[in-house]
Amino acid sequence: MFGILLGLILIMGLAYMGWSIIWVAPIAAGVVALTGGLDLLDAYTNTYMSGFVGFAQTWFPVFMLGAIFGKLMEDTGMAKSVAVAITKVIGTQRAILGVLVSAAVLTYGGVSLFVVVFAVYPLALALFREANISRRLIPPTVALGAFTFTMTAIPGTPQIQNLIPTQYYGTNAMAAPVMGISAAIVMAFGGYFYLRWREKQLAAAGEVYTEPKDKKLLAEDKDGKIPNVALSFLPLVLVVFTLNILNWDIVVALLTGVVSIMLLNIPKFKNFTKAINGGASGSVVAIVNTSAAVGFGSVVQAVPGFERLTELVMSIPGNPLFSQAAAINVLAGATGSASGGMGITLEALGAQYYEIAMNTGIAPEAFHRVASIASGGLDVLPHNGAVLTLLAITGMTHKDCYKDIFIVAALIPVFSVVVAILVSMIGLL
Repeated sequence: MFGILLGLILIMGLAYMGWSIIWVAPIAAGVVALTGGLDLLDAYTNTYMSGFVGFAQTWFPVFMLGAIFGKLMEDTGMAKSVAVAITKVIGTQRAILGVLVSAAVLTYGGVSLFVVVFAVYPLALALFREANISRRLIPPTVALGAFTFTMTAIPGTPQIQNLIPTQYYGTNAMAAPVMGISAAIVMAFGGYFYLRWREKQLAAAGEVYTEPKDKKLLAEDKDGKIPNVALSFLPLVLVVFTLNILNWDIVVALLTGVVSIMLLNIPKFKNFTKAINGGASGSVVAIVNTSAAVGFGSVVQAVPGFERLTELVMSIPGNPLFSQAAAINVLAGATGSASGGMGITLEALGAQYYEIAMNTGIAPEAFHRVASIASGGLDVLPHNGAVLTLLAITGMTHKDCYKDIFIVAALIPVFSVVVAILVSMIGLL
C-alpha cells in the first residue's frame, strides 16, 4: 500500500513539474513494483507493457482519426467558419456566451480540445475586445466550453472520455442520457453564470480588455475566406449522427467525417497531406501519454497491496458510484489526464464495478456516465497538458486565470458528478 501511494505521489509530483508522463509513468511503476515485491524487469517488460500495448491496440485508431478530423477542420477553415457563425448569431454583447457555445459545438462534433483552442481563440479576442472584457476570462471560457460538459456529460459525444467506458461496461456513447444532461446543465449554467459574475466583478475593479503584449497572439486568417457555414457544420453532424443514430463504430464514424471534409474541400487538396500528417503525429503523443498511465495502472494491479487498495476504495460508504467517481477523480488529478486517470481506474477496477452492477441492479450505463463525468474534474490541475496549451496560446499565466479555470472546469464538474449520481438514485438514467 505504501509503495502504491509513493508511486502515485511520484507520478503526480513529476507531472506537476512538467516532466513527461511517457517516462515518468515507468519510473513510478518501478517504485510500485520494487516495494510490492515484483521482479523489476518482468514488471516493466511484461506487466507494464501489456497494459500499455493493450490500451494502444484498442484505442489508437480512435485517437488518430479524431486528431486527423480535428486538424482537417482547422486547416480547411471549417472550424473557424462554425465558430464565426455561432458568434454572429449570439452577438458581441454576449461575448462569453459566444465563445462558450462555439467551443462546445466544435467539441461535441468531435474536434479535439487542442484544435478547438486554436480555432476559437482569435474569435474570442475579437469578441472580448468589442465587449471590453478582460482577457483573463478567455481561458476559463474556452475551458468551460471544451473541457467539461461536451467532453464528458452530454450523451453521444464522440470524445474519447465518453468512449473508454464502453469497453468495460458494454455500453454505448448514449449511455445514461438523463444523468448526463443533468450534469451538463450544472456545468454549463453554473460555469456561465460564474463567468458573468466575474466579468462584472473585474469591470467594477476597472479591469477591462487590453491588447496582448505579444503581437503573435493577434494573428488571424488574413484572407478572410472561410468555407460555407452549412457545409462546415456537415462533418460535425455526420460524426454524431453516424455514431449515435446509425450506431456505427466510432472508427467508421470518424472516418466518415474525415472523408466528408476532404470531399467538401477538394480545391484545397494540396493542404490535405500536411493536415493529415500533423493530426497523425499529434495523435501518437496523445495515445502514448494515456497508454503510459494505463501501464502504470497495470503494475499497481499486479502488486499484493492492490487487493487492500481495492477493499478501501470499494468500502467507501454509500452508493458504489461515489467510490468510482472518487477513484477516477484522484487518478485523473495525479496524471493530469482525464483519459489517463479513467484508464488506470477502469483497467484496475472496471471488472469489479461491472460485477457490482450485475449484483446490485445498478445499471452499467450509470457506471459509464459517472466514470466519464468524473474523469473531467480534477484532471485540470495545473500540470494538465490542455491547460498548459490553453495558457500558452492565450498568453496568460496560472496566476492570471487558473483560479477561474479551476472553478469552471474542476470544482463545478466535481459537484455535477454528485448531481448525476443523485439522479440515478431516484431511478432516472
